Amino acid sequence: MIEVTRQEFEDLVSEALDTIPPELAKLMDNVVIVVEDDAPEPGLLGLYYGIPLTDRGDWYAGVLPDRIAIYRNEILQICETVEDVVDEVRITVVHEIAHHFGIGDDRLHELGW
Repeated sequence: MIEVTRQEFEDLVSEALDTIPPELAKLMDNVVIVVEDDAPEPGLLGLYYGIPLTDRGDWYAGVLPDRIAIYRNEILQICETVEDVVDEVRITVVHEIAHHFGIGDDRLHELGW
């Protein structure tokens, strides 16, 4: 497994967030992104917990923030170089943010994500 400190990994997640177009970033609502060392199941690189923007209605108020978890050890296990880690973090962050916007896995795969 490649060595990347937790701080370096969190910086990569921040850098990936900086690549999100500003017009989309400002539409993100009531969501936090966290780095966790271990995934709840093997092979899971990231996970979106919450109610996608497309499913929120008039009833949506006073709820806890949605949560996007990026799993550090799972990503590090599948990468051979730091460049691989940078790429995989960006792909995972974009993938999970897409779920926040209501885009499902099938459509993401059609789009190449």
